[in-house]
Amino acid sequence: MTHILAIDQGTTSTRAILFDAQMRAVGTAQMEFTQHFPQEGWVEHDPEEIWESTLKVCRDVMAAQGVSASQIAGIGITNQRETTVVWDRATGRPVHNAIVWQDRRTAGICERFRSAGCEDDVTAQTGLLLDPYFSGTKVKWLLDTLPGARDRAEAGELLFGTIDSFLIWRLTEGRVHATDATNAARTLLFDIHDGTWSAEICDLLDVPMEMLPEVRDCAADFGHTTLLGGEIPILGVAGDQQAATMGQACFRPGMMKSTYGTGCFALLNTGTTPVESQNRLLTTVAYQLDGQRSYALEGSIFIAGAAVQWLRDGLGIIENAAQSGELAAQADPTQKVVLVPAFTGLGAPYWQPDCRGAIFGLTRNSGRPEIARAALESIAYQTRDLWQAMQGDWGSDAHVILRVDGGMSASDWAMQGLADLLGAPVDRPVMQETTALGAAWLAGMRAGVYPDQAGFAETWALDRRFEPAMPADARDAAYARWQRAVQAAMAF
Repeated sequence: MTHILAIDQGTTSTRAILFDAQMRAVGTAQMEFTQHFPQEGWVEHDPEEIWESTLKVCRDVMAAQGVSASQIAGIGITNQRETTVVWDRATGRPVHNAIVWQDRRTAGICERFRSAGCEDDVTAQTGLLLDPYFSGTKVKWLLDTLPGARDRAEAGELLFGTIDSFLIWRLTEGRVHATDATNAARTLLFDIHDGTWSAEICDLLDVPMEMLPEVRDCAADFGHTTLLGGEIPILGVAGDQQAATMGQACFRPGMMKSTYGTGCFALLNTGTTPVESQNRLLTTVAYQLDGQRSYALEGSIFIAGAAVQWLRDGLGIIENAAQSGELAAQADPTQKVVLVPAFTGLGAPYWQPDCRGAIFGLTRNSGRPEIARAALESIAYQTRDLWQAMQGDWGSDAHVILRVDGGMSASDWAMQGLADLLGAPVDRPVMQETTALGAAWLAGMRAGVYPDQAGFAETWALDRRFEPAMPADARDAAYARWQRAVQAAMAF
């Protein structure tokens, strides 16, 4: 058993990556799937399409590398978090499309509970805010909306899970209904202090606890699958951002990773004691190993790489993502164009689900390069929002090590701009597949193939450190423009 199979089920595609005994990625298969937008602000996926893509990429990468099930010591799963599936216990069939983490349809539900004074209690238990982002109000919406769904859920006929749970159920052919602590911590239903589902919040949201999966460590026995040509155990599970945190070996308090995918998610390891944010960040579970939870402060940016996708698909000013940095480098440096990419609202630290995107500072000379630069700079500005909020919660004098990953981290232009606007160094690792690596490491460690935390941390290698080069006054002036633009967008 010389390999580990990592399933990376993301927001826009599903990937399977084979890792060898030295934790090297030796094969990858990827498949995009359909994004559904039934109404403005609604985002859905077809769970069956996700399942079919998962099976296909796993089989494809195994076939391409000539690796059989007997050579795979374990499967690690990492997934888009908060995306919500409800399915029939008897048939395994979803009762509705998955409601994606980006979906804003439950904003009204959140506002009602917030107006009733519920948010402080919810935050105290879950570390989260009352926002449509999280799974709990999505489940409530499904049970309130689908005819007969609530009665069936209360009778134990329906199950709820995030994508990891749905894949585990399908892979084990209905034998295991489980999740890990990191995914549970994103549902709005989980007490991160006790490590159990909160009966109080389930009652508040009217979610029957019979629907909920069993919560396990990130490295644990999640059953086995026989659908890939032989019996393979599922040994590691973590939500994508926590998997990337582990893949970046951010095991010490004060270590921070920022992943640039469809959105951007920054996690700061705060150790075994949860830190209550005073700056509207989230307190969440970083990982749980051997029954011991480690915590993190998290800031979520809803639109990061999606802004580059908008340049390509919405405006048609680039043909591929790699061209964004090249185009931005051509921008007139005297132009002060600012893009606020609130296409699906603003995440941390603003939490304004109804805010929408805006461009400021346009002149007759503004064109494709200036808009491309503004799109990339918006990601750096939003990261600084999170950076400052984390410094405020963690302590402004604390030394924070920032490690970056995700598709956009490959852009030298974007990462240099990030270092400039933060006024701090940015470290990019040699291994860019940190999310899949984190899931693979969990499974490999559990299987006895890979080293423990300390041994794994020693394998982390630096590709490049980006040092800030922008003068402090220019940095502060640029950030002040961003702050004015955000306030104007929210006012609109």
